[in-house]
Amino acid sequence: MIFSAADHEFMARALQLAARGLNTTTPNPRVGCVLVKEGAIVGEGWHERAGEPHAEAHALRQAGAAAHGATAYVTLEPCSHHGRTPPCADALIDAGIVRVVAAMRDPNPLVAGEGIARLSLAGVDVASGLLENEARELNIGFVSRMARGRPWMRLKVAASLDGKTALNNGKSQWITGPDARRDAHAWRARSCAILTGIGTVRDDDPSLTVRDVACTRQPLRVVVDSRLATPATAKILVGDGALIFAAVAGTAPGAEVVVMPNSAGKVDLAAMLQELGRRGINELLVEGGMRLNGSLLREGLVDELLIYQAPILLGDVARGMFDLPELTDLGAVQRLRIVDRRIVGTDFFLRARPD
Repeated sequence: MIFSAADHEFMARALQLAARGLNTTTPNPRVGCVLVKEGAIVGEGWHERAGEPHAEAHALRQAGAAAHGATAYVTLEPCSHHGRTPPCADALIDAGIVRVVAAMRDPNPLVAGEGIARLSLAGVDVASGLLENEARELNIGFVSRMARGRPWMRLKVAASLDGKTALNNGKSQWITGPDARRDAHAWRARSCAILTGIGTVRDDDPSLTVRDVACTRQPLRVVVDSRLATPATAKILVGDGALIFAAVAGTAPGAEVVVMPNSAGKVDLAAMLQELGRRGINELLVEGGMRLNGSLLREGLVDELLIYQAPILLGDVARGMFDLPELTDLGAVQRLRIVDRRIVGTDFFLRARPD
């Protein structure tokens, strides 16, 4: 399929609109829609929150009668099923839309091509694949949950230039500067849940809330705590509480406990991710210590690394980023692909994915 320069322009606008729901649409995908007639935009909208109208509905309401004969540019295949809102494919057909350009097909099994099929059957000219990579990146967590049944996991680390995350006594506040911490809060804001381990809870007593950027909701807070040792006074239990994954049965005040042991008496991390996917978690941000980080990497569960490095040195006895086994052969190293790198205040930021 060959798309025109105008097609690219209008889809880029739809993606800009979709990104406005970056921090709010969970567990739904981020979707934008632009309606164009005779080369001019007559309506546009984006999905803002689960349970509220979809992007297509907002755009159609803005366009009114001008939608008849228009082209719809949508960042995700219009839905074809009745959920909390009616099918968008039907709404586009009823409004007299003559052409629909979708950036990507919906990976949701409830849709999965049915929206496009319904539009085609009604005589609408349908094309897909325009700026698909950009649309997929915007909804990488939703795609992960639909395709793998588990969230997209980002592992965030704040470290010194020599790769240390804390002093040997556990003190780590603050290694990076305020700009880097603010940037990290933006990753928190877009995440559906934040995961940490009992070691971090004991050493740092973090709140794991979004504070430095505007956000109308707080991510679910999750703790890996095999022996249910989270103190009742932990900040992570304040407010809406937390979800604790344990290897032993028991209770924790202010938290829901899910027991998922593996054969070694630890938490089954892979099963935990499936459970989080079942609960509608699209994007999971990990802010743990070297042991949890190492366990997640060893089990191949990390999809992306977010590394903030400060221009300081903490020395050999300080704590490292990942508790990983010794290698004796460079051929066995875990290779990473860098997808982003930039300076944030006085610190260096690196985003990478396992090859």
